[in-house]
Amino acid sequence: MTEERVLLVDDAGHGIGTAAKADVHTEATPLHLAFSSYVFDADGRFLISRRALTKKTWPGVWTNSCCGHPAPGEPIEDAVRRRLSAELGLTAAELTLVLPGFRYRAVMPDGIVENELCPVFRVRADTEPVPNPAEVDSVEWVEWGPFVADVRAGRREISPWAVLQFDELDALGPDPLAWPAGDPARLPAAVR
Repeated sequence: MTEERVLLVDDAGHGIGTAAKADVHTEATPLHLAFSSYVFDADGRFLISRRALTKKTWPGVWTNSCCGHPAPGEPIEDAVRRRLSAELGLTAAELTLVLPGFRYRAVMPDGIVENELCPVFRVRADTEPVPNPAEVDSVEWVEWGPFVADVRAGRREISPWAVLQFDELDALGPDPLAWPAGDPARLPAAVR
């Protein structure tokens, strides 16, 4: 099996090297490229996933549908499709960039850091997920508006990056299926 590598980037999003994914998340995680995706069905329900308990970062935490890292040289849209298939057994019927410039840094209670330039995609899927237990503990379809309200009111816990993404996604409008596409020119330089 080939070692999975992530693309290290500078503050402007230019590639500056690679690192083994297995080794990159530490107390001093370098800035690297990732993505988040938000899967919706035709009725506008949002798919949340609970990370596998064996994950190095945020094990067992509920989060957006699917996250991952594009491989060096891999188009980011292809990486989203690859991880949707690997984690959830889903094929994207539609894939739309919505937050091209999202960036965050979060620290776990044990000191492990996430430090990512993390473009966000809206995905529409027409089939039910089949979670890969090595990646996803469980999934749940929820209504977007009530779920976000529950997270903000402290009734539901979700990953720190998803909380930050909610603020930016909320600015796009209340109907996720009507969110406008983001400008691909605002993607990190390494994936433009």
